[in-house]
Amino acid sequence: MEEELKVFRSSNPRADIRASYKPEAECLKDLDRDSVRMVFVTRDLTEAEDAYYRGKLQYGPVSEVLAYDAVAVILNQASPDTVFTPDQVADILRGPAKGGSLKYTPVFDGLSATSTIRFAMDSILKGGAFDPGHVYAAANSTGVIEYVMGHPDAMGFVGVNWIGNPEDSLQSGYRERVRIAAVQCGDCAGKPYVIPTQQQILTKRYPFIRGLYYIKKENYSGLATGLVDFLKYQRGQLIFRRAYLVPAIMAFLIRDAKVQ
Repeated sequence: MEEELKVFRSSNPRADIRASYKPEAECLKDLDRDSVRMVFVTRDLTEAEDAYYRGKLQYGPVSEVLAYDAVAVILNQASPDTVFTPDQVADILRGPAKGGSLKYTPVFDGLSATSTIRFAMDSILKGGAFDPGHVYAAANSTGVIEYVMGHPDAMGFVGVNWIGNPEDSLQSGYRERVRIAAVQCGDCAGKPYVIPTQQQILTKRYPFIRGLYYIKKENYSGLATGLVDFLKYQRGQLIFRRAYLVPAIMAFLIRDAKVQ
């Protein structure tokens, strides 16, 4: 988002955008504030939330997916395991108090309110919950990666854009010190184990995929609308692609190529 805002501001120098970065639940709470025109989160509004804002605002907020991300499962270099089924990951998340496995310690960027925590509960545990006493809470996504580096029994969960860019020197350094686990695609022929690359996200072979949504409550052509238009079209979508997310609106083609 910093790159998106940098390019948008360079083209619109009079635009006064003030961005705050906080856990997903806090972003959604901010929609109740008059000064907030739009938030970016990894889920759409629920029917109850949409009805609430329609009643409060007298019009419906507009939302749409801009790009697709994935939650990467990372392991210490000393870990003997490299592949997991989604059920095995869920079993590890449940912890011993809920009948799960204690072989790995799950590591998240906090214990509540973050998008990764919510995704784990909604999409990996299918609405279930894990034992908070079984989970290690790092301060942020960088903290998750650093904790996994130093603990052989750790299993970290981070957005793939923190670890998946081989052209970023910092992320390349991380990739040399942790392992990205392959997770089984249960709906694919042969049920292969795949890692979260752009191609596997685009083809939905990697199972832990999530969208990046905007939720806009501005009902006129103002600053938020102008930013959304930028993010939805070529330059904004190319920045998402360059960040190793998958653009949700611009066409993204896979071509076979031979390298000599």
